[in-house]
Amino acid sequence: MKTFFNLIQEVQKPGLCHHCGGCVTFCTAINYGALELDETGRPRYADIEKCIECGICHSICPEVNELDEELKRQFAWSAPIGRVIETTVARAKDPEVLAHATDGGVVTALLLHLLDMGRIDGAIVSRRVGRFRRWPWLALTREEIIDAAGFHFDTMHGMTHFSKVYSSLYTTFSPSIIELGEVAKKRLNRVAFVGTPCQINTLRRMEVMGIVPSGTIKYHFGLFCTGNFHFGPEQRQKLEQVGGFQWDDVAKVNVKENLMIHLKNKEIINISLEKLDFIKRYACHYCDDYAAEYADISFGGIGSPEGWTTVITRSPLGRAVLADSKSSDIEIFDYKQNPSFAGDALAKVIEWSEKKKRYAEVKHAELAKKSIRVLG
Repeated sequence: MKTFFNLIQEVQKPGLCHHCGGCVTFCTAINYGALELDETGRPRYADIEKCIECGICHSICPEVNELDEELKRQFAWSAPIGRVIETTVARAKDPEVLAHATDGGVVTALLLHLLDMGRIDGAIVSRRVGRFRRWPWLALTREEIIDAAGFHFDTMHGMTHFSKVYSSLYTTFSPSIIELGEVAKKRLNRVAFVGTPCQINTLRRMEVMGIVPSGTIKYHFGLFCTGNFHFGPEQRQKLEQVGGFQWDDVAKVNVKENLMIHLKNKEIINISLEKLDFIKRYACHYCDDYAAEYADISFGGIGSPEGWTTVITRSPLGRAVLADSKSSDIEIFDYKQNPSFAGDALAKVIEWSEKKKRYAEVKHAELAKKSIRVLG
């Protein structure tokens, strides 16, 4: 039975840890208390004496492949990008949601729909807590869900009511799984989760094993992900030079085929993702999931025009949620203008998914050639 010690050797030391927080969340939820997150978001022993060496933390890691076949069977995964029931291009109808959204605001619109219909008690999202910073948040009201919408770099400085851990980090990644602890404290059992492919993967592995706290998550909303970026002082300065802009002039940032810097004067600066390796998190080079392949619904801006969202429904539950919201909260792109639009959007998602898979395969092959010293 492999344990957290093996996770350190096999995943952390090679730099493959995604900081998703799944291992710590499980250990904390069942009151073992053996693990914690350090100041950089990496899991570590909090009290090694409390570790009962159950091995579950190792099994649910998205970089460990021992549950891959069970995962594929349980969630009807098929090549090339997982189960696809329907592809839609859509946007929110609510002007307030659109005003906050980065793309078409569909994720926010669906969360509000589920909350209004009484189908969820809340949603685990991420919200702005400072410039270049987002933090996981258990949103329980319409206002909190709307406040978390979009991916804006603003000038808020609200870290005083958060833990000082992570306060010095500037990254596009939010370790949302750790908010499951708040779900347990509030005894909620109908929660929607919005997260990256690695986070969705971890939750689904928990579900395969039938372990807490996965049972509280009723809806898994996954975000397309080319990788997560660090925006420390050096990275921000270099990005200014690469893009020829000043951060004080930035209104918002989005990622589609390029990194899109929206300036306050309405100008958009496009920077090729191939030029952004200097800000990309190291572990993201080894991730092969672009389209959140195990989500109920996957979302992203790629393949859609500005202000719209590409939506891939992957499960009957996801299809039902989307269908139920179409008449009230979601506007569907008028395909009479272009009947092949949804198919073209899916083709673009598949293109970027395959590109990410090929790149990850090359990086893993390179890593395998390196000699990694494993402590005895």
